[in-house]
Amino acid sequence: MSNNFFFIGLPYAALVTMLVGSIFRYFRFGFQFSTLSSQFLEGRELFYGSRPFHWGIMFLFFGHLFAFLFPKSLVIWNSVPVRLVILEVVAFGFGIATLFGLGMLIIRRLKHKRLMVVTTRMDVFVYVILLTQVISGLWVAYFARWGSAWFPTVLTPYLKSLFVLSPEISGVSALPLAVKIHIISAFVLIGMIPFTRFVHFLVYPFTYFFRSYQYVIWNWDRKKIRSSRKLVNGVRSKNN
Repeated sequence: MSNNFFFIGLPYAALVTMLVGSIFRYFRFGFQFSTLSSQFLEGRELFYGSRPFHWGIMFLFFGHLFAFLFPKSLVIWNSVPVRLVILEVVAFGFGIATLFGLGMLIIRRLKHKRLMVVTTRMDVFVYVILLTQVISGLWVAYFARWGSAWFPTVLTPYLKSLFVLSPEISGVSALPLAVKIHIISAFVLIGMIPFTRFVHFLVYPFTYFFRSYQYVIWNWDRKKIRSSRKLVNGVRSKNN
């Protein structure tokens, strides 16, 4: 009964909540599609925490996505033991980087009072789910090794069965507890996207790569501005 709830009911509830909630929030609260960045409150520790976290999480996300979309290619790659070991070590390294970055971001929040003021309960919940997700993933990578070898044959068929509306959970039900926790926390994370800062990546500004150049129009003499010794160059606007 619990397997049906966690591996059938929860995934569909998470996907529906993510889709409906994101659409509703976009049209009802469009200006809230933001990370609500705290960089102006503290930037140095944010830099050293966000870089390893984002690079690590991006590699792991696309690695899981590749295993889901191209399972046969991954199986062929792993047919050579050396390549399997290289892939596992690299993935584990990015997992450590993700955990390191996440730990620094959490310490940063706890360390600075000005950040605690703008930290919501949902932010705390997100950190808990992320920690669960990353730690369980590292646990699986170390104690249930060669995940890239059994992922295409166990988890990929399960995930595909969800998308074709014919869930098959016999394989995933037999997995170790750590793997189940990793899967469940992933679906919880998906379902909570519309209610968190994570919603911002759904509207990534790809148009910036294709939009035309911006025109900068000078409304003063550039030669005089460059030779000016004033601390504030140019003429300040006056209210009429």
